[in-house]
Amino acid sequence: MVELGIKMTDQTVVWLQDVDSSDLRLVGGKGASLGEMIKVGLPVPPSFAVTATAFRRFIEETGISDELFATLEVDVDDTKKLKKVENAAKKLILTAEMPEEIKEAILSYYDEMCRNEGEEVYVAVRSSATAEDLPDASFAGQQDTFLNIRGGEAVLDAVKRCWASLYNSRAIFYRVEHDFDHSSVNISVIVQKMVDSKKAGVMFTRDPSTGAMNTIIEGSWGLGEAVVSGSVSPDHYVIDRRSKKIINEIIATKETMHIRDPVTRETVVVPVPDDMKEERVLTDEEILKLVEYGEILENHYGIPQDIEWGIDESGKIYMLQSRPITTIKMEAESSDSPESAIEEVLVSGLGASPGMATGCVKILRDISELSKVKEGDIMVTTMTTPDMVPAMKRAAAIVTDEGGLTCHAAIVSRELGTPAVVGTKNSTEVLKDGMIVTVDGDKGKIYKGSIIMEKPSAETSVTAVNWKPITATEIKVNISIPEAAEKAAATGADGVGLLRVEHMILGLGKHPSLYIAEGKEEEYIDELVKGIKMVADVFYPKPVWVRTLDAPTDEFRSMEGGENEPIEPNPMLGWRGIRRDLTDTEHFKLQLRAFKKLFKLGFKNVGIMLPMLQHPSEYARAKQIMLEVGIDFETTMIGIMIETPAAALIIEDFIDVGGLDFVSFGTNDLTQYTLAIDRNNEHVASLYNERHPAVLKLIKSAIEVCRRRGVMTSVCGQAGSRPELVKKFVEYGISSISANIDAVEDVRNTVAREEELLIVEVVRKLKLNSEG
Repeated sequence: MVELGIKMTDQTVVWLQDVDSSDLRLVGGKGASLGEMIKVGLPVPPSFAVTATAFRRFIEETGISDELFATLEVDVDDTKKLKKVENAAKKLILTAEMPEEIKEAILSYYDEMCRNEGEEVYVAVRSSATAEDLPDASFAGQQDTFLNIRGGEAVLDAVKRCWASLYNSRAIFYRVEHDFDHSSVNISVIVQKMVDSKKAGVMFTRDPSTGAMNTIIEGSWGLGEAVVSGSVSPDHYVIDRRSKKIINEIIATKETMHIRDPVTRETVVVPVPDDMKEERVLTDEEILKLVEYGEILENHYGIPQDIEWGIDESGKIYMLQSRPITTIKMEAESSDSPESAIEEVLVSGLGASPGMATGCVKILRDISELSKVKEGDIMVTTMTTPDMVPAMKRAAAIVTDEGGLTCHAAIVSRELGTPAVVGTKNSTEVLKDGMIVTVDGDKGKIYKGSIIMEKPSAETSVTAVNWKPITATEIKVNISIPEAAEKAAATGADGVGLLRVEHMILGLGKHPSLYIAEGKEEEYIDELVKGIKMVADVFYPKPVWVRTLDAPTDEFRSMEGGENEPIEPNPMLGWRGIRRDLTDTEHFKLQLRAFKKLFKLGFKNVGIMLPMLQHPSEYARAKQIMLEVGIDFETTMIGIMIETPAAALIIEDFIDVGGLDFVSFGTNDLTQYTLAIDRNNEHVASLYNERHPAVLKLIKSAIEVCRRRGVMTSVCGQAGSRPELVKKFVEYGISSISANIDAVEDVRNTVAREEELLIVEVVRKLKLNSEG
């Protein structure tokens, strides 16, 4: 057996009490969250993690990694091919022999857990992908969980099956749709002592649809899988966070429950006893204790949480998982109730995703009918599954018979921004194919016929957020494609901290050099103007900082005309950013002429941001070219990215060149260059850490210099969407933070709380000094 000292050294398996959120890349979202929960003293069952390092060792030492990733190249919209790829990838993993050292480490931890518990324990074996449960994306339900596993060999088998589930077709589809590289997503596996729950469910510390200050708890009899999967309609309790009063409850008819079979000890679905079907699941005392635990977690993380819980026969409450609510929206101003304008409410349920939509009903009885749903239809089914996501994307609204606020339909609908009503019980019976209905995802109602809704103007859509805290630190948003401008503006962001011009250029399909060779420079300039204008228009007069071209050479090579791009050993360290612009000056001038054209159109809110600088001479040369093109430094906002340690260390020298209005920290590159880690290299990716003291020290010192010299500072890398790092940036005195679209509200709330704490601390110190 592997000794304890070796366990923590090789990082193959770790106890969760020894990890926290800084270990996300090692133990994944679930593992890091459970480690944090243990540290704040919440009741969590004994747990260990088979780390992402173990998974990487497995695919490398068995020699399957190259074939595995090559297998995943597929058109994800082709369902048959996607399924074939899934089967091939899983077969590679399930037929490969687990290395002996990894086996021994897992068995050692399981044996130790059994010794501590005094018996051979039943465990839940849960996947924990290293890109899941992040503030800007929910990977909920894409990998597998195995319950009531007992015995060393069974645990080893379940771990392999969790690894294989990283390549479920739904997970492959999701990663492609959200631009996650398959090779960059690893998987850890959590092995947790099973709670033989008498009752279980989920809890949201804020209303996941509106962001209202209410805790919402859903619970049913038996194990919590039935509630999480949406296979039962649970009891639904709404608790006012301020008064701690239960302001609404729906006691559901609970037909089935998941339990551990007393004979086989396997998880089985059984009917709920007649005397329990209509019985209230939770007592008032249990509800209030759950609310208390939820507030502890929200306060600890600084953002609203989605929590799984279980209560055993003795009445002890266990916290099983906690993750950020990734789709929360603040309450929008209510409009007049549509009920006065229509004749009939056909079906009612839980409003799971806000908004209203009218369309033609398409009822899906099984997965084979997905093609029935066309763009703009109302998709109606018993309960959605991950395989239905392509159809869900086409639907104008989604309605289900079963489920609560945490079911698959609810989570995916909120992320898609599609109105949804779940738990209607009978929508597939009452509604008929071809009916025209209106779905109200706020009130949880489906109305007969079409309700004519006045489409909000661009102005009102930008200010649709009813309430948001006012912060001294500006909260901006990152945008990759101009088409996302309306959605980004609807967050109420204070501007755009990063608009990437390379996505517009790569989207043209033709290399910029061809436009120049064919004498079509004006056509190229107009394409850039069109894309930037789309964003600048929506946000005007708020600032929009546009980063000039920063795509590596390998991304250009696949374009028409890109065959002459150099082949570089490491494009991330190569000819990109300002390095390219200062050698391919003809193309740099085309970008600058596009900016000049925007300024003539009146878009004074557009700023120019230069990437990948490492020496002040680069900035000085870029300034000279800007002057040659006719850029007016007096009226134009000019900034640079701080992505290299060099730029951070000598930022004062850049400021001395003159004309610098702002800097923005690109934390993704700054981290990898500071730590000498290629974040796309799976062999060292687990060492990539934006919280590394050296990275934070560089950021802090550069902010201090800029504050003294009157230069605005911002952060636009991934760290700007992570609340625990946002707190640090506010403490350092950053001017603005630019977050991903889905993270803006969470970041704003985190900043508001941190600013209040800093003010309170100053007041307390002043009071102590005056009393002293």
